[in-house]
Amino acid sequence: MSRPRESRIDRADGIETVTTVADADGAIDPDDLPDGLVIADETGRVICFNSAAARITAVPRAAALGRPLEHALPLEDLKGRRWWALTDPYGGLATRVGQPERNLLLPGGREVLVSARYVRERPTGPVRRLVISLRGTEARRRTERSHAELIATVAHELRSPLTSVKGFTATLLAKWERFTDDQKRLMLETVDADANRVTRLIAELLDISRIDSGRLELRRQPVDLSAAVERHIQALTATGLAPDRFLVRTRQPLPAVWADPDKVDQVLGNLLENAVRHGEGTVTIEVAPAPATRDAKGTAVTVSDEGPGIPEESMGRVFTRFWRGSKRGGTGLGLYIVKGIVEAHGGTITVGRGPGGGAEFRFILPVGAPAYLA
Repeated sequence: MSRPRESRIDRADGIETVTTVADADGAIDPDDLPDGLVIADETGRVICFNSAAARITAVPRAAALGRPLEHALPLEDLKGRRWWALTDPYGGLATRVGQPERNLLLPGGREVLVSARYVRERPTGPVRRLVISLRGTEARRRTERSHAELIATVAHELRSPLTSVKGFTATLLAKWERFTDDQKRLMLETVDADANRVTRLIAELLDISRIDSGRLELRRQPVDLSAAVERHIQALTATGLAPDRFLVRTRQPLPAVWADPDKVDQVLGNLLENAVRHGEGTVTIEVAPAPATRDAKGTAVTVSDEGPGIPEESMGRVFTRFWRGSKRGGTGLGLYIVKGIVEAHGGTITVGRGPGGGAEFRFILPVGAPAYLA
């Protein structure tokens, strides 16, 4: 039978403080909690102020313990109204159980996310404890900035092709008879290319949404990575690139990798396109068995070039959203998606400097065979 949850109350100098919260697994130190924790007793005096709360509010623990809550934590809403006087947790409606999380301000304009829980001995009874959770706003602001950057990037990337599509179609509709067949074909080919660009951007946005929400679906089946690499190189040379631009090295035998072939093509296509566009010299692709770890097998694919490479200070940002190399172009979302796809397969991807001085990307896909084949 599990031991009921309880609080240990220490009394010193007439001040009660909560030092641990115990449950069936033992004592939990409030300082171990990642969020700020503030607890006030039935009189409204602070009896718990953990280290995260002190860090978030910049109020020393000793200065908060034993003081009235409205003095230890003088919060205001975004309109400048005193929060505890406004909400009145001890004298307000007896049916209230707490306050949902919201942005509030500390003196000096420091912004914090605050939620509260009213602990009563019985429903509609007086408040016995007021438990407050505090969180910093940095993570939320980073997310908001990332979303704003994504919207700005999408708006910029959509504006150019859509303007082109609108311009050419309007011109063709208004002056169809004035153009030769070759001129019409050129305009329609431009419209088709811009429509493909918009389609790719929408596909990238959908991939980002699925990766961020953990809903990226994989349709696993046996994939021959060596054959997939050869197929991509044939497609690139068909566009006019010299065949001797690419060097493929395959070390056999390769383990049978189960992966989503469409997603693998997306990864290979992005890495090879980046090597061609941003790199120089020969693009070397090596497909080899990955070193086994803990009885796990897989295949490693390395793509390197002989260009200027990626600056050392930028290595840590390569797989983040909107990172672009020295040559501008693209949305800066491709490598972020590549990393998400590889990790969704249970693999890893790294970036470094290749033997020829250029960039070197290496990803490893585990075998990933279904359980019934194990």
